[in-house]
Amino acid sequence: MKARLRKLLQDLGESFWLLPAVMVLAGTLLAVGLLRLDRSGMVPDALINSAWLYNGGAKGARTLLGAVASSAIGVAGTVFSITVAALSLAAGQMGPRLLRNFTRDRGNQFTLGTFLATFSYALMVLRSVRTRSEGEFVPHLSLSVGIFLAFVSVAMLVFFVGHMSGRINVDTVIELVSDDVRSAIRRLTSTEPQPEAPPAGLWRDAVPVVDHRHGYLQQLQADDLADWAAERGTALRLLVRPGDYVFPGAPIALMTPAVDGAGDAIREATALGPTRVSTEDLEFAVRQLVEVAVRALSPGINDPHTAVAVLDRLGAALCLCAPVFLSSGVLIRNNRVALVVPAVDYDGLADAMFHMIRQYAAGSPAVLMRLLEVLAAVAGCEQDPCRIATLRRHAGLALADAERSIQNPADLADVRRRHAAFETMRLRGPVALAGGAEG
Repeated sequence: MKARLRKLLQDLGESFWLLPAVMVLAGTLLAVGLLRLDRSGMVPDALINSAWLYNGGAKGARTLLGAVASSAIGVAGTVFSITVAALSLAAGQMGPRLLRNFTRDRGNQFTLGTFLATFSYALMVLRSVRTRSEGEFVPHLSLSVGIFLAFVSVAMLVFFVGHMSGRINVDTVIELVSDDVRSAIRRLTSTEPQPEAPPAGLWRDAVPVVDHRHGYLQQLQADDLADWAAERGTALRLLVRPGDYVFPGAPIALMTPAVDGAGDAIREATALGPTRVSTEDLEFAVRQLVEVAVRALSPGINDPHTAVAVLDRLGAALCLCAPVFLSSGVLIRNNRVALVVPAVDYDGLADAMFHMIRQYAAGSPAVLMRLLEVLAAVAGCEQDPCRIATLRRHAGLALADAERSIQNPADLADVRRRHAAFETMRLRGPVALAGGAEG
């Protein structure tokens, strides 16, 4: 239940309509409150007759509010059209999976909400204006606030043009996705060593737990599920991790010893959805960034500079991982293994970062050289021999691809020098590299 609630809150937080809807409601309630204040007679006559408030008649008030309402809804339509055009451009140039970075953007939502709130406010005030024949009522304070909201809308239009022009810049998109990667690393890593996986023999007589749902695993309450297993003296091993697809009728977990209610407990602790999300899925956050580079390296776009920018962010993410431990997915209760969840290890993370970019950049010396430079920089941050071995493997793959696909001897020599610099960094550190060992 808690997992489904978290999924609901996450979906609401990332929805495009929620903030504009709240602002429309706020605009309506503001109009109702100010109209009551105008009717109460609490607004001093001196203030009404001053230059700060509207002090015209009912006819002018209706004309003014009609102009504000029609202009606000017209510009709101323009803002929506520009947003849709930006979404189309982003989907074509950078990949459809990045659309959520535009739809959840608070600047776009706030701009649209401002115009819609101004429109709803103006309508609510307009309906209260009465001419002399109708029993004259001119809400001076409410009208003045409406004029103020019109100026706010003009300012928001200027903001939106600048904001959207920056948002469709590929460097901005890369930085936004990089923020997702860094946030995922901070959430899903620890400064403390992680428990080791139990021996495979623990699951020799395990009983499979079948799940009839289908969809991507978006939320997992691992602590709650581990507590449930510990209370019943059993151990669970999930066969899927956040981001994996759950197939209907397929085993979702192993359990030893068998106890009743495991299927219900897993359903209570998990929430599925039609798409992958980066909240609990570090590898998916990385793949979103990689997709930008892969599309940039496609023959139709052929933009190696974007791929280089992505490699820089991926290297920075691995440097953030250097002092921390990736989760092992093992949860201990009462000194016993209660739950094991498949987890992304350093090898898998590096593979997700570099394999596809290297494969698509096989004929691009600039990208392969930058890949080797990034690996050298990360090797300078790392102290773990196993992680450095992973980096060395990727450096070797990049060199092998270059030797196979680059025909120009000068370009190939440049790639080899970058690989030699990586080896120098790996074996002797940055001091030796700065001393000219690269050459």
